[in-house]
Amino acid sequence: MSLLAPLLERFFTDRLMRERQASPNTITAYRDGFRLLLRFAKERLGKAPSDLHLGDLDAPLVGAFLDHIEKQRKNSARTRNARLAVIHSFFRYVALLEPAHSGMIQRVLAIPTKRCNRALVTYLARPEVDAILVAPDRQTWIGRRDHALMQTGIQTGLRVSELTRLRCQDAHIEGGAHVQCLGKGRKQRCVPLSPQTVAILRAWLRERRGDPSDPLFPTRVGAALSRDAVERLLDKYASRAGHACASLRGKRVSPHVLRHTSAMNLLQGGADCAVIALWLGHESIETTQMYLHADLSIKERALARTAPPNTRPGRYRAPDALVSFLEAL
Repeated sequence: MSLLAPLLERFFTDRLMRERQASPNTITAYRDGFRLLLRFAKERLGKAPSDLHLGDLDAPLVGAFLDHIEKQRKNSARTRNARLAVIHSFFRYVALLEPAHSGMIQRVLAIPTKRCNRALVTYLARPEVDAILVAPDRQTWIGRRDHALMQTGIQTGLRVSELTRLRCQDAHIEGGAHVQCLGKGRKQRCVPLSPQTVAILRAWLRERRGDPSDPLFPTRVGAALSRDAVERLLDKYASRAGHACASLRGKRVSPHVLRHTSAMNLLQGGADCAVIALWLGHESIETTQMYLHADLSIKERALARTAPPNTRPGRYRAPDALVSFLEAL
């Protein structure tokens, strides 16, 4: 039976890094998935990860691992499916290298994904946006940085990874103001800036005084903010803003909520779904359809066009002979 370690090493170095040139985020997700799987296999089988064979990761063990992350680790079905996708990707690669184990591999590949509920997207209403944006203490450097970061995130809809990777040179605040980012799937895109965001970024860049390649929103020591740091500062300001805006109390405001807020603002402003997909960098316009489900105002307008039940249909009649004559022209 083939050892697992050489196959797993080839999967990461040859398939992911060299052939697919996967992004650092993808490598991290795959790495974390296998760290959890190997830790579970060690506890279940009593074997060190470097001593595991390919046959040790059979369908029963993988199924037990998936149950473990749902029941013991309290992960959602969506997270469970993401871990299974990592395992499937590895076994599809191994199937070409180890055809002698194709039966066992096919049994692992046959493990299905689990259906899960799809909740409506969470976004911030206008009063909630205003309350969060005034929460930072702009008398301090940290407060001015956080205010500029949140304003940019809400207006542009950048992913948190895109937002934290912005450099000073990526913010173009003169004619045709926009930010340029390298997004998911290594797609470059430009997002225009509103006059309000331009004014805030202009003041921030004047104070920031960084080199073109420096992070636009740095830590105190000049490094780029991490995803966790952005989540923590949003939690802090959402909690603070909850004193002035009751709807924010108990509401989870994550970096992705800022992205959803930008999309909903575009949709409610009359932007087409195709434009929103380009704005957010979605691979498919079908992804953008979720915002249609979340916008209650669209459904309310449709309801207003319908006749109430038990209403007799009628025909319009002009109230005056002269008006009737004009209508007939």
